[in-house]
Amino acid sequence: MYYGLLTDLYQLTMGYGYWKTGKAEQIAVFNLFFRKLPFKNGYAIAAGLATAIEFLQNFKYSKEDIEYLSQLKGNDGNPLFEQGYLDYLANLSFTGDIDAVEEGEIVFPHQPLLRVTAPLIQAQLIETGLLCIINFQTLIATKASRVVSVCGQDEVLEFGLRRAQGIDGALAASRAAYIGGCHATSNVMAGKKYSIPVKGTHAHAWVMAFETELQAFEQYANVLPNNCVFLVDTYDTLEGVKNAVIVGKKLKEKGYIMAGIRLDSGDLADLSIKARKILDDAGFKEAKIVASNDLDEYVIADLKKQGSVITVWGVGTNLVTAKDQPALGGVYKLGALWEDNQWKYKIKISELPIKISNPGIQQVKRFYDANNTPVCDMLIDENLPNSHVVINQDNDTQSIDTTVLSHSRDLLIKIMEKGKLVYNVPNVPQCRTNALQRLSEFKQGIQGLTPEYAYFVGLEKNLYELKKQYVKAKS
Repeated sequence: MYYGLLTDLYQLTMGYGYWKTGKAEQIAVFNLFFRKLPFKNGYAIAAGLATAIEFLQNFKYSKEDIEYLSQLKGNDGNPLFEQGYLDYLANLSFTGDIDAVEEGEIVFPHQPLLRVTAPLIQAQLIETGLLCIINFQTLIATKASRVVSVCGQDEVLEFGLRRAQGIDGALAASRAAYIGGCHATSNVMAGKKYSIPVKGTHAHAWVMAFETELQAFEQYANVLPNNCVFLVDTYDTLEGVKNAVIVGKKLKEKGYIMAGIRLDSGDLADLSIKARKILDDAGFKEAKIVASNDLDEYVIADLKKQGSVITVWGVGTNLVTAKDQPALGGVYKLGALWEDNQWKYKIKISELPIKISNPGIQQVKRFYDANNTPVCDMLIDENLPNSHVVINQDNDTQSIDTTVLSHSRDLLIKIMEKGKLVYNVPNVPQCRTNALQRLSEFKQGIQGLTPEYAYFVGLEKNLYELKKQYVKAKS
């Protein structure tokens, strides 16, 4: 499948303009970043890179695509694009360079998650697709990390397939949620496609299909004795737990284990405590209590405060739709153009400081102390001398001399060069491991529902001064 049409029309009209004015092959640098952390979180988790690579490798126009574009009309009823431009598109593919942070990396506002160096027309046409992919998966991975952070050692299952925003959205959400820290998914297609563990047992319909709840549990145990987590709230929840115990004892006699019960409604804290007592008294101290029903990090945190003994959380709608903030708001800005045998830096000016872009060919350096704890991130320009001083992007009266720190690493690494993949793409479980490892390096204060402090992120001093000059010149 080719992805050339996965773009907004204005990208194609700008591309036409570049082609007509002779700028199509001019080399440009674009930076993809977000301006605000989602959910008022203390960090975000980068996700979507592998999907973006697939998009770029298949960024082409089929014969049918070109035929479709030839039928588009302008306001005067004439063809929107001339044939020469369409012929150009018919032979177009991505031939540029991509530098990006790896999936699972901990990232912050204004840092490029991905940097494109490519002919201007190519860099422009891929903008929408890259934003669509990176914005959504980074958002969901971050939401999943928040949920997991409040659950402690508990297991978190992603249950969102039936409420997701379409098939593609469901697959992307399952993928990103696992990278963000979820332990498994109910989405079987995502399980196969991305090597994610799958979990699930039965729904209320199974119980309702039999004369009694006890009979339903017995029949399920006969069919799948090695997968028994009984949904106990179809009728009376605590009676359901008792019926699960009856069937659990029969399973035990046959050499099987009742894995647990699931609560899907009611006062989950109170019911879990009462269910735990019934299970323990019957000798099922190892049986897990699974909960679902419109959960998110806030509900889970509140249930824990109430003393719930739930140890497995099935989180669906609020996770895969990021219901409280359903878009990341990432942007893609031109940083530099190659003109007259040199780089000409570009900057977007706004009355809102947060919307003023950073110019140049950007890299992010993460600095660590002697304990390998991240202390600050420095946004640098690769062509400017490094002063080793980072100025806080939110408060320019604050700065850090990075020479007193132990070591650093570059977050952006080479992914594609001249259109060819030069990066060994990790699988999704490896991305998840990377996310968990990277997050564990940071102080606990950036985690949780309300971060205790803001991680120090800023501009290298020379880049900061250059930006001030550009803002003054453009104002």
